[in-house]
Amino acid sequence: MTASLSNNTLFREQAFMSGIWQDAENGATVEVINPATGERIGSVPALTNSQITTTIKAAEQAFQSWRKTTAAERAEKMRSWHKLIIENKEDLARLLTIEQGKPLAESRIEIGGTANFIEWYAEEARRVYGDIIPSPVNNRQTLVTKQPVGVCAAVTPWNFPSSMIGRKVAPAIAAGCSMIIKPSEHTPFSALALAVLAEQAGFPKGLISVVTGDSKEIVKVITDSKTVRKLSFTGSTTVGKLLISQCADTVKRMSMELGGNAPIIVFEDADMDAAVEGVINTKFRNAGQTCICANRIFVQNSIRETFMARLKENVAKMKVGSGLEEGTVIGPMIHKEAAEEMTNIIKKATDQGAKILLGGNPHEKGICYFEPTILEHVTTDMDVAKNEIFGPIAPVIGFDTEHEVIEKANDTDYGLASYLYTSDLGRAWRMSDELDYGMVGINEVAISNEVAPFGGVKQSGFGREGSKYGIDEYLDIKYRCMAGLER
Repeated sequence: MTASLSNNTLFREQAFMSGIWQDAENGATVEVINPATGERIGSVPALTNSQITTTIKAAEQAFQSWRKTTAAERAEKMRSWHKLIIENKEDLARLLTIEQGKPLAESRIEIGGTANFIEWYAEEARRVYGDIIPSPVNNRQTLVTKQPVGVCAAVTPWNFPSSMIGRKVAPAIAAGCSMIIKPSEHTPFSALALAVLAEQAGFPKGLISVVTGDSKEIVKVITDSKTVRKLSFTGSTTVGKLLISQCADTVKRMSMELGGNAPIIVFEDADMDAAVEGVINTKFRNAGQTCICANRIFVQNSIRETFMARLKENVAKMKVGSGLEEGTVIGPMIHKEAAEEMTNIIKKATDQGAKILLGGNPHEKGICYFEPTILEHVTTDMDVAKNEIFGPIAPVIGFDTEHEVIEKANDTDYGLASYLYTSDLGRAWRMSDELDYGMVGINEVAISNEVAPFGGVKQSGFGREGSKYGIDEYLDIKYRCMAGLER
């Protein structure tokens, strides 16, 4: 692994707890596999429950001092962290690709995005404002201030193992909180590399910790802890519901960014080239393994045949291979079970009447690879249209009218992201108003960035990450009613 990096110190096979790099007390480890090759990358400690408890105590101690620092002091440390990430961007991107599989070009974008979140919240730390509210009673003052929540925990996913840390940790420490990060077992090394740079940036011991091992056991210790006041989770709706129930006894603050079933709607007046490019970019990014991927592609029937022909032509040109290979557009799935699930989805879809226009099979590159696939003759009652695919399968559904497609697009328990392509300004406004989703991309699919609020509605979760709203997730509002002011 270290032969692939210029800065070998970024690759750590220990957890970072209480400001110390540590192994598991019992010596247990978890192996990490490169999905592109099936080869072992390395291992990380399978920490014990007592080690997690000790980490929580250290995070509480760090919080008590960090909360008293000024916004300028917090911003200075964060800018140092940002600078180190930029300086090590290429190594961080290579590490991400090796453990996660996505093309190196996508990894570079992700690392840049991680740095952007840290820089943005370094600036937002100075903008945690309060209010003085006119009192309804004479000789009183009504003041509102904001205070950091306390010890926080972030459970981050394997599909964006770096940027999800930036989105969660940056607002937390900018607000004055401490943070314990639990990365996915599949992609722990990106998190540990960021911890290396956080240590070099000079953050206090215990302020940022990265714990590794069995997610269920570690997260249960975190959710049971009264000291941990906030949990931020990105992952499936099924796991999110479990975590919500586990946090109920301690009434934790939570941010939940859960599953999606994103529609992308292409109207007959859309810029055809832009729409085809948009569908490809949002459907096949990270081999379709993103929560805001286009899961259902609605195309107006008057242009459907032409659109399908162009889509097929462009998707057929996409290179499948290792993320480190030049020109790769689609890398491996995260593991062989994910690739096998694509075969199951295709079989069920075709059994229900869908037709394969392109692809539909495991790829010759290896057990974690699957061909980019286009399905036609799909209807909204099929399983492939009802459930999140999380892979490189594009189901296309025809429609005739706005009213019809709105009903179909909103007919889901999820409400994270949605997209539409049209040149009609009135239609764009009507549709974006009626789409029951937390985010709407209009003639654009690259909607995630540090300045915009990211999050969903319905069973896609609650809370927002990014933007000025993101830091509020880590702040409590305190109201002071002051009397006795008369002379």
